[in-house]
Amino acid sequence: MNNSSSQQFLEFDQIKNGTIILKNKTLRAILMVSSLNFALKSEEEQSAIIYQFQSFLNSLDFQCQIIVQSRKTNITGYFDGLKKLEKNQKNELLKLQTSEYRKFIEGLVENESIMRKTFFVVIPYYLREGQNDEEENNKKGIKSFFNKPKMSEEINEENFKRHRNQLWQRMEFVALGLRRCDLSTTPLTTPELVELLWSWNHPGEAEVGYYPEILPELIK
Repeated sequence: MNNSSSQQFLEFDQIKNGTIILKNKTLRAILMVSSLNFALKSEEEQSAIIYQFQSFLNSLDFQCQIIVQSRKTNITGYFDGLKKLEKNQKNELLKLQTSEYRKFIEGLVENESIMRKTFFVVIPYYLREGQNDEEENNKKGIKSFFNKPKMSEEINEENFKRHRNQLWQRMEFVALGLRRCDLSTTPLTTPELVELLWSWNHPGEAEVGYYPEILPELIK
């Protein structure tokens, strides 16, 4: 299957200035969110975090989606580094200890997968200030985020900048609300969005660090 025929199955048109433009001409931005060890917090701290998160959710006047991505951690490079360190070690005792440590770690992870969780918030913007579109998508739930509802207005450079500014204001509002919950956020750049979208659909390849060449017409 060639690139042009593959592209028709993608649910987005292009990724531009850290913004996903869907084929229905609506916009999406994604924040990566830090995690915190809730179980290690005191009871008072836990209550405060829950209260702040409830307040944040109640303050939203637009729909957003929270995504948790679980991916196996590829530690092949770590093992290769240990083998190289072991080989170059001149002290025999340290060389033996490095070898034993490497074998211990290999045995530890042989039957267990080391999982890494990453948290994201997807923030939408409908170009017609989409009360009708947004209400319709709210009824469909989170699956509507990358579906193809009715077409919105065409995007030119002028209205893209205007609508992107509105989207970024929403992102700042979400980031502020999460900061009050002791969570930090980072907006994904264009290359990071490309990697994320590809890894969602190719988890096996992403886990071993393989990423193909991206169609240049999708990144502007």
